[in-house]
Order: sequence, then C-alpha cells, then structure tokens
Amino acid sequence: MSDSASELDRLRQQIGALDRAVLEALNERLELVRAVSRNKRETGTPLIDAEREAELVQDLVTANTGPLSQRGVQSVFAAVLDVMKQEVRGPERLEPAAVPPAAAPVASLAVVGTGLLGASIGLAARRAGIGRVRGWDADPATLREAEGAGALAAAESLADAVEGAELVVVAVPVSALVTTSLEVLSAVGPEATVTDVGSTKRSLAAGVEDPRFVPGHPLAGGATGGPARGAADLFDGATWLVTPLPSTDLARAALVERFAAGLGARPVRLDAETHDRLLALTSHLPHALANLLMQDVARAGDEALGYAGAALREMTRVAGANPAVWADIYVENGDLIAEGLTAHREAVAEVEQALRDRDREFFERWIEEAARARSRMLEYAYRTEARTLNRIRVRIPDKPGVLARITQTLGAAGINIEDFELRHVSPEYGGVLVILVTGADNAALARTLLRREGYSAA
Repeated sequence: MSDSASELDRLRQQIGALDRAVLEALNERLELVRAVSRNKRETGTPLIDAEREAELVQDLVTANTGPLSQRGVQSVFAAVLDVMKQEVRGPERLEPAAVPPAAAPVASLAVVGTGLLGASIGLAARRAGIGRVRGWDADPATLREAEGAGALAAAESLADAVEGAELVVVAVPVSALVTTSLEVLSAVGPEATVTDVGSTKRSLAAGVEDPRFVPGHPLAGGATGGPARGAADLFDGATWLVTPLPSTDLARAALVERFAAGLGARPVRLDAETHDRLLALTSHLPHALANLLMQDVARAGDEALGYAGAALREMTRVAGANPAVWADIYVENGDLIAEGLTAHREAVAEVEQALRDRDREFFERWIEEAARARSRMLEYAYRTEARTLNRIRVRIPDKPGVLARITQTLGAAGINIEDFELRHVSPEYGGVLVILVTGADNAALARTLLRREGYSAA
C-alpha cells in the first residue's frame, strides 16, 4: 500500500472514530433532554423554550474556534435541536389500535374517460382496495397513458370496459356528458350504477332519466390535465358533490356517496340547479374574471407585465386554464355565469362612482365587508374560527432547500401549517412565504424559531 493510500485510510479511521464519539454524545444528550422534558411536564413548564435554544446556539457560535463557520455551527446545532424534539415526542405518541381495513366501496369499477380525473379515480380506487378497475377512452393514447400509470386495465371498447362493473364513472368533457352517459346506461346491466364527475349538472337533469344514474362532481383537479398528472390522493379531504335527479334511485345515490368517501372525499348532496348556481359563483366566475384581468393587463403591453406584482399573479393563477375543458363549462353554464358577471358589473359601477367621488367612507365599508366575508370563507375552509388564524410573513432567498428547512423547523416544534402562499419577487430578492397557523401561541413560537434560523418573520 502506498504512503498516500495509507494516510487516507488513517484519516478515514479517525473520522469514523469521531463519528462514533459524536453518536455516543448525541445519545447521551437525548437522555438528558428526555429528563428535562419529564421535569417540565411535572412542573407545568412550556416544553419548548425558543429563546433558550437561541441562546444555546449563540453560545456555541461564540465558543467556536473554527474551522467550522458560524453558519455551519448554527445549521448543525439547529438540526440537532429539531431532531431531539422529534425524538422526545416520538415515543410518547400512542400507536393507533390495529383495525381491519375497511371493505372496498364496490367490487368492480369502470372508468370512461381516462384523463386527469379518470386516472386519479382509478388510482384512488385501487388504493381503496377495489380489485377490478377497467377503463376506456375515445383517445387511445390517453387510455394507454392511464394504463401505463397503473390507474386501470385498458379495455378495447366502452362496452368491454363497463361489462360486469358494479359502478361506472363517466369522466369525459362536459360537452360529451349527456351523450356518453346515455351510451353507458344502454351498455350496462340493470344492477349497475352510473355516475359522472362533470362540472355542470343541469344538462344531465334535462337529458338523462334513469334510476341507475347518479350525477356527481368532485371539487378536485388542476389547471392542466392528462393521466400522467393523476394521483391516488387527489380526492383526499375534497368535497364530492352528489346531485341525484328526480328519477335517481336514492339507494344508488348512497352507494356513490360511500364510493366517494372510500376515495378519501367528503360527499355532500345537492340538487342540479343549486349545484350549477353555486359553481357559477365560486368556480366559473373566478376563472372568467382571472382571464379578463390578465387580458386587461396584457393590453398595456410588456411594460405592465414586467412590473406585475404578487397581487396580480395570485389573482390570475387560474387564467388560461385548460381551454378545451373551460370552453365547455362556459357554454354549458353560460346563463348563470352571465348572471354573475352582470351582478359584478353593477358592483364595479358602484366602485367606479365611488372612485370618482373620492368616497373614503364607501371604501372603508367596502373593504371591511370583503374582509368579513373572506374570514367566513376561511372558517369553512380550515374549520376553525378566523380570529384564531395567524399569518406569518417570511422573506426567503431564491435557493434550494429553504422551504424544507422552514417546514422541518416548524414541524419539529409541533406547529401545523394550515396553509401557505409563496410569492416569488425576483432571483435577487428571492420571495415571500406567507404561512398560516392556528393560535397566537403557535404564531409567536413560529416567529421566534424562524428568526433563530436567520429568517425575518413578521
């Protein structure tokens, strides 16, 4: 063995010995941390003392003689503190009692239309334990892609796909819903139940009359489609609207609701008219307004687009979403969307007049009403009182690993992030991360921990 190889081996052995010493020290430290934690529980002292942790890290930075950098010391010991907190909490978490897996909602499923929603339904159904999932699509390439993604077994025809299926889900574009649903109903037996996932329902109410048919609509999806974007967890926690028709067998409606729940969704029953009216306001109108606003700004030229701020990016996030899908929705639900635009135009006229009149009282009242309405919306979304929700604004650099570090820091302290928004400003500035947490105590602790990591947290 050469002298250089021998030296390398010696250095590696020294590093290994140091690593084992560090491991032994970490285990000893954990035992001490557990003793401190037990003492705190007995005396009612808060388990996490962020100021003490910050002092500890600063003491270590001061004591450091190098060559480890100040940032290196901060990173290493911040990670040690987080891991210790996770380890202390870990053994105290009770494991849930073993329960047998829930029975699959249906024994066999067919999916007609295998794009984003169809493929996701297939993946979620297989996760739920449904053993037989077959699919068909008018586009052979889409069908092959869905099968390649493991969502379903491809059938050679619609009739082949639905044969013997207990439940058939029609996941085709809105413009083809009535025709395809009638085709499926004519192909299945008397015991089969048929549902759909379309965004509008009145055309089905007018065009389909069959006790086996139960219209439905999961409020899930994305701006872009395709089976490659399908996911088994797409429906987890999502609202799944079920809209039985006057002719619908209600026992079959209950079956569709059990199926939706089995895929992780929360089924809610509505009639077709109410469905289309609510979706026109809460989904279709916002998409239309986002497109209008984006086009308004674009007409001012690249100068306006180049100076666009976070507010414009957030308000126009859904602008330009899947033209084929949304053109169908605008046509099918056009009258109700138009009513929403008419009401919006009247409200805009009031705002325009107030602007010309410089009516400060109007704007104070107008903004307060909007704030109250948004607070109520957030209460529904997060199932908690709006006053308990706290926003934390964090400036973050434009580099890898930042979000992971922030979520790890808060997660180690047991702070749940209810929601977040990432607003990119520029490569030089980075961006702003807005985090939503429940409870003033959690918010105060989160700000302290993030500041300890070197982030601004307002």
